Amino acid sequence: QVQLVESGGGLVQAGNSLRLSCVASGRTDNMYAMAWFRQAAGKEREFVAAIRLGGGIDYYGDSVKGRFAISRNSAKNTVYLQMNSLKPEDTADYYCAARDNPFLALDQAKTYNSWGQGTRVTVSS
Repeated sequence: QVQLVESGGGLVQAGNSLRLSCVASGRTDNMYAMAWFRQAAGKEREFVAAIRLGGGIDYYGDSVKGRFAISRNSAKNTVYLQMNSLKPEDTADYYCAARDNPFLALDQAKTYNSWGQGTRVTVSS
């Protein structure tokens, strides 16, 4: 089992930046990819970004392309989400996810088998 702990959420004004962190522990050797999803009140969970841990290749949801960046520090088993030019519509609970399967779509929440508890991001206008 892999345990994931997110941090870095908070209240920020529109246009500003925030960086989220996700630390993985436990059986991390077989992890293939990690990702960030978010869920706003009353909405479905939305794909934000993913990264293949081996090659560092990253992917983004359309709503965050050009503003958010996902990165990893393999030595620390940590994935980051740098969020720039934040908008009120970015307000949500942000969840870190990990999986060991290399063959499934990276933007589908159901393909991830480990999840963190989430960290809340609130962007004020």
